[in-house]
Amino acid sequence: MKAKTSLFIRDGLIKTMKGQEFIGSILVEGTQIKALGENLVVPEGAEIIEAHGKLVLPGFIDAHCHVGLGEEIYQNEGDDLNEMTDPITPELRAIDGINPEDEGLRDARLGGVTAVFSTPGSGNVIGGTGVVLKTVGKVVDKMIVREPAGLKVAFGENPKMVYGGEQKKMPMTRMATAALLRQALVDAETYLEKLEQGIEDPEKVPERDLGMESLIRVIKREIPLRAHAHRADDIMTAIRIAKEFNVDLVIEHCTEGHKIAEEIAEYGYPAVVGPSLVNRAKVELKDKSFETPHVLTQAGVKVAIITDHPVTPIEQLPLCAALVARAGMDEEEALKAITINPAEIMGVDHRLGSLEVGKDADIVIWSEHPFVLKSRPETVIINGKVITD
Repeated sequence: MKAKTSLFIRDGLIKTMKGQEFIGSILVEGTQIKALGENLVVPEGAEIIEAHGKLVLPGFIDAHCHVGLGEEIYQNEGDDLNEMTDPITPELRAIDGINPEDEGLRDARLGGVTAVFSTPGSGNVIGGTGVVLKTVGKVVDKMIVREPAGLKVAFGENPKMVYGGEQKKMPMTRMATAALLRQALVDAETYLEKLEQGIEDPEKVPERDLGMESLIRVIKREIPLRAHAHRADDIMTAIRIAKEFNVDLVIEHCTEGHKIAEEIAEYGYPAVVGPSLVNRAKVELKDKSFETPHVLTQAGVKVAIITDHPVTPIEQLPLCAALVARAGMDEEEALKAITINPAEIMGVDHRLGSLEVGKDADIVIWSEHPFVLKSRPETVIINGKVITD
């Protein structure tokens, strides 16, 4: 049996993102954090990484992007974001479209981003399931942390533009978008009832339907709806439907969330906010602001900051968080919004998002605080291995 390799990160300023900050060391054994503290002894044979005068943080997490699905260089060949032939495609799986050789994954590592939620796009009312994956690997199946990790749905301009505008069919209105989603969820409830009836009476078992299988995961609250919604009214429609069907919800983009922050907090749904480092490319972005995450956090909403890569280059995730801090968010909260908060929102905080014993050894050593413009990741460790790009 192959022995586990050990890394010893020595004498760095460690921020665990769980309320602890100290000068000390971290012992990595295999793919996990074995120990951390102020007075650790270097075990025999461990590879030592000196971190004196440097900041040691968990790897950053982008809670909403399209890395691997929307490749920058191969515009048509690498565009696998949207199957815009049917507004309802819950059977699609991001894992089947992600290219591990996408340059965006390398860029992510260079920016200290070690994990992402990569999702189909927002052209369809229901776009398919997204995945949480590490940003290093040759085979996507071995990069996965959680799959499926959410079902993408979309409100507002995008489905209207694709189907009502280009194809002249439903949905042409926001009402139709909501109606199509509701009907799909009703169909999933019926499908689940038939499956349950089939336990007693095999003749009642329905014909297998891959789309319904994805939707019943939502109905059973195994995965959340990941709802693309910029405008305040679209955010409330997403919430309305989630409450009607008693399903979990993550609000994606949440551009006008600052307008209804108290209402969002009342229902307890988290928000992944962004991209903010972009121009106002469409009407729904007219009120975008770097202040939105702060306003939402102040109201009690759990917030993650996102790039929506390739809309904003994924390596700029720490810059996005820095700009949010400059706009009023507490610096510690802004760091949480790209570490522990996205991990909790995506249901992977048992492995990612903070420096704790037993968690994945996804660790980045920074020359100084990542919100300082000249700061850079000096060492990136994913799954206990030092990454060299």
